[in-house]
Amino acid sequence: MSDQSWQPTLAQLRAFVAVAEYRHFGTAATRLGVSQPTLSQALAALESGLGVQLIERSTRRVLVTAAGTVLLAQAKQIVEGADGFVTAAAGIGQALAGPLRIGLIPTVAPYLLPALLPVIRAELPAVVPHVVEDQTARLLAALRGGSLDVAVLALPSDMSGTVEIPLYTEDFVMVVPRDHELAGRSNLTPAALDDLPLLLLDEGHCLRDQTLDLCRSVDAHPLAGDTRATSLSTVVQCVSGGLGVTLVPESAVEVEAARGDLATARFAAPAPGRTIGVVFRASSGRGDAYERLAEVIRTIAPEGAHVHD
Repeated sequence: MSDQSWQPTLAQLRAFVAVAEYRHFGTAATRLGVSQPTLSQALAALESGLGVQLIERSTRRVLVTAAGTVLLAQAKQIVEGADGFVTAAAGIGQALAGPLRIGLIPTVAPYLLPALLPVIRAELPAVVPHVVEDQTARLLAALRGGSLDVAVLALPSDMSGTVEIPLYTEDFVMVVPRDHELAGRSNLTPAALDDLPLLLLDEGHCLRDQTLDLCRSVDAHPLAGDTRATSLSTVVQCVSGGLGVTLVPESAVEVEAARGDLATARFAAPAPGRTIGVVFRASSGRGDAYERLAEVIRTIAPEGAHVHD
């Protein structure tokens, strides 16, 4: 039984929320910027003070106990509330300053960052950006858990408790071998994907899901093989090697399709594509600040993209 006069510390609650979120002590410690022993000690002290086991540990896995599941939502609210309190007290809700933890999906990060980081230095000199590249689901989990401030990803995010600011919409472009029969075409319809050997990113990448959704929307049945990759660069290299064709966002064409043995084929208007936006927690109280960040990002939107107001 716990001592009713005992009170947990914010560090202990952060440790619990992080371990529950990532199900891995090392990852949780890294996200919080503390050592793993410090994290473990904070969690153990919390469990001891409460008289309740929150996390089930073994050499192979980390699980949230039934009691931990009941208490997790309240712990998250406390941590988010404390973050909001500090933000309000520091007066940074109206301006961007200090550390800014930005998450980006892998099909955006390599093509946006070369322009994004210099423009942040120029337009938001008080900001110290920290960049995390990861798949959509993990970025949203990190955003929900408070280890990210904002995420730049494909909309909609379909996560409750968040605000989405559209940045730009860009077309999908087909990358094919140079001698392919579709090379150079500019009037494709999505139905052209039917029976093509279509190369996809691995499970968990939103571009993979968007491509498959496009195929389903026109009842196209591409010849999907066993080739999988975790980056667009690898997929495009497979296209170069004659293994098939792929779809890439317009922002990636200049970088990924620049090889001499590759060509592109474009869809007739209205071309299929995606909308990229900034996502942040509604509870953060920094809507005006992140609107300013969105304005800055729009200035470096990919050529040919439709920029949202």
